Amino acid sequence: MPHLAAKETVWKRIRRILSQAIQGKEQEFTTGSIDRAIVLLSIPMILEMAMESLFAIVDAFFVSRIGVEAVATVGITESVLTLVYSIAIGLSSAATAVVSRRVGEGNREAASRAGAQVILIALALSLLIAVPGFIYAEDILHFMASDKSVSESGYMFTRILLTCNLPILLLWMLNGIFRGAGDAATAMKALWIANIANIILCPVFIFGAGPIPAMGVAGSAIATTIGRSAGVVYQLWKLFQPGRIVQLTPEMFRPKWKVIGTLVKVASGSTGQYLIASASWIFMMYILGHIGKDTVAGYTIAIRLVMFSILPSWGMANAASTLVGQNLGAGQPDRAERSAWRAGYFNMIFTGIVSLVSLVFAPFFIGLFTKDPAVAASGVMALRIIAGGYVLYGWGMIVTQAINGAGDTFTPTMLNIVFFWLVETPLAYMLALRLEWGQSGVYWSIVVAESLMTVAAIQVFRRGKWKKAVV
Repeated sequence: MPHLAAKETVWKRIRRILSQAIQGKEQEFTTGSIDRAIVLLSIPMILEMAMESLFAIVDAFFVSRIGVEAVATVGITESVLTLVYSIAIGLSSAATAVVSRRVGEGNREAASRAGAQVILIALALSLLIAVPGFIYAEDILHFMASDKSVSESGYMFTRILLTCNLPILLLWMLNGIFRGAGDAATAMKALWIANIANIILCPVFIFGAGPIPAMGVAGSAIATTIGRSAGVVYQLWKLFQPGRIVQLTPEMFRPKWKVIGTLVKVASGSTGQYLIASASWIFMMYILGHIGKDTVAGYTIAIRLVMFSILPSWGMANAASTLVGQNLGAGQPDRAERSAWRAGYFNMIFTGIVSLVSLVFAPFFIGLFTKDPAVAASGVMALRIIAGGYVLYGWGMIVTQAINGAGDTFTPTMLNIVFFWLVETPLAYMLALRLEWGQSGVYWSIVVAESLMTVAAIQVFRRGKWKKAVV
């Protein structure tokens, strides 16, 4: 009986921690158990990132019912949109780094002012992206795919998402503020709201319902935009609530050039990392686009499954980033380092399991999205090859985000330049086109480059220079 009571106590404690993690509140994680801090932060962050990747999964699921051209359109547009995501994620990382450092220092007002300046930056960048996106949407698709049917049938999808990019920017960047404040649960809930709206609206706008006509692939863009906008409204509502660690007020939206300069400096490195990676991904899609639309469609489905399985690891990585930032702000660099190593250990276990599942069940997962034999074969090949490196990818995410969380965004940027453009890109070109491996050459180049970059990032992290970063 005592043994049973002890087990019940343990399970009760686990349920309490899980409930606390999901319900969430703003917290400082500069004292107490590191494992508990990782759990409280990473569970909602994992669910948040899973919700983010669900956007792509839902779009691919419904769009695949239209045809191969529609799937190829979504895939090519997403590769271009990664430039937008790069800016959003980079500024989100900057917001997390600056806000978490100010929270660790105990300066809530400075943390809030930094959050307001992030929004001003988002508004300016959105306009710079929207105008050329509206004008050149069809030209972008035509350049990326040799098959004219793709650009002719899908340019409205590209135009809508590039023009209405502000919800994409804000959803990422505002969640960076919440993560810096230790409130991962609110970031998660914002993605829940956005995804529920997207899941409901996607089939309505794609296939039509009642007075709403069938809009095809363009309907997917409209549904996604509305869904993300709903999540942004929820985020802003929470940020203006009184009594929070980060509480926005109207006067905070006056430009503070010193704060903006700090954010841009940190964000430039983070954004550079993702821009470098995204540009490399566009080049991968360029190679596949000239192999055939079936290959592009198969890769598009596979990469969405990869995102769905790997993006939750970004939740763990973002937890490490927050812990590093807050603990450095509190003058505890050793605790910051221990937090990153523990997060990496947990992520290794998670990605190992996901890798095995992907390798074994790849045909089943791809079969949920397409019955076309050529598309399915391409998708299975892509998923199995890329999944082979999940464990190393997981470690790379943790240590890179930990360094970013410290405010040292330059080092990961240099790693990205070396391994995406001096290793992955030329290797993909050589294997796929020169040695005629075809699509498998592209997939193997991804595995090799990502794995080597992880090894290098771990070595950089061990040296500890990131502990001296100034934010």
